[in-house]
Amino acid sequence: MNDTDPIETAELALRELREALAGAGVTLPSMRIDLASCARDVPTPQLDLGRCTPRDAVRLAAVLQWRVAVAAR
Repeated sequence: MNDTDPIETAELALRELREALAGAGVTLPSMRIDLASCARDVPTPQLDLGRCTPRDAVRLAAVLQWRVAVAAR
């Protein structure tokens, strides 16, 4: 990640998260960079994960639960 440009770093993080979620069958269609967090003198971008369907929420929970279980082994 590029730590010198916070907006580029946020864009990369957003892209990586979107790809990882897609690989798990999860889509967060309204996920974006929060523009208000970039409008400061010193931008501190925040990712807005937005909304998702209940089906995607269940998928996301399953992926996280699986990951916790694997890490506990």
